[in-house]
Amino acid sequence: QVQLVESGGGLVQAGGSLRLSCAASGRTSSSYAMAWFRQASGKEREFVAAISWSGGRTYYAPYVKGRFTISRDNAKTTVYLQMNSLKPEAPAVYYCAADYSDNVGVKQYEYSYWGQGTQVTVSS
Repeated sequence: QVQLVESGGGLVQAGGSLRLSCAASGRTSSSYAMAWFRQASGKEREFVAAISWSGGRTYYAPYVKGRFTISRDNAKTTVYLQMNSLKPEAPAVYYCAADYSDNVGVKQYEYSYWGQGTQVTVSS
């Protein structure tokens, strides 16, 4: 199995940028897809972006497309989420997820492994 640890969250002003990282450890020699989800207080967790093992396939939620970029460095077993042009909204915890199926899925159930999350707050 794989263990995931997110970092890079914090407070940023609207219009600014933030880069989240998710470091994987454990059985990282097998191919696995990775994704980011987010959850605001009182709301359901929602899909943000996903990337295949090779990085050749990516998928974004419509509300972040053009502003966020997901990427990965398999040598460092790390996936990144570059977030630009951030919009003011309720604080959310961003979660990293992984699954050995290597499907670029958008549903939570498609991912078997989850990190603890990192909080992002965008102020107006």
